[in-house]
Amino acid sequence: MSHTKRKLAACLTLVGLITSIAVFAQNEGTPPLKSSANTGAGDDSAESIKLRKGPGDPVAGREKSQLCQGCHGEFGDSTEPAIPKLAGQYGKYISKQVRNYQTGIRSHQIMNAMAATLTDEDLADVSAYFASQAKMKGDHSAENPIGKNLFLYGDLPKMRLACVGCHGVRGKGLDPNTSMFPVIGGQHKEYIRLQLVNFRDGYRTNSPNAIMTRIADSLTDTEIESLAEYVSEQ
Repeated sequence: MSHTKRKLAACLTLVGLITSIAVFAQNEGTPPLKSSANTGAGDDSAESIKLRKGPGDPVAGREKSQLCQGCHGEFGDSTEPAIPKLAGQYGKYISKQVRNYQTGIRSHQIMNAMAATLTDEDLADVSAYFASQAKMKGDHSAENPIGKNLFLYGDLPKMRLACVGCHGVRGKGLDPNTSMFPVIGGQHKEYIRLQLVNFRDGYRTNSPNAIMTRIADSLTDTEIESLAEYVSEQ
């Protein structure tokens, strides 16, 4: 009986997580999550780029992002493992993270200072510039089975949603209109690992309805390492 109750509790918790995501998306004016089978993973078509860049001007953004390029790379493909790639990231997602640095929701000595120098127009343009680049990608040199299983299927008994449900096929995003969940496929392994640890340990708390905090809370160090490796190779 107790085993059945635990399974029921896990299912109800997962339903709550899914519902909270849907409600958040509706409040943000974002389409509900789509099946990963309906997405074009890694789509860099002109139409997709137009949608994901958001309202900013990428031409103006290239000039305005000169300081950003010093760390994140000229086209958003940083070479430093601890500094995230921004190439092909959703423009609205980039803007949201920078605003979180501006308000102190996220804390990083350099980013907090840099974010404070950007106006709303500057931020939209810079975000559009990086979003308009070809999506970040890994070299597909390894395929971690533990990470792959967690990414594609999750773990119901441990109340873990499959990562693909929010981040899309190979982590390339669900849809240009669904920008609250970032493109992560091809991101640096070290950066992904650090963010999962930060969500798990409470150092980062700015995911929609704390969804990442709840999922990462039960991940072991080995599972985090495996997920980071799998995602970074995509």
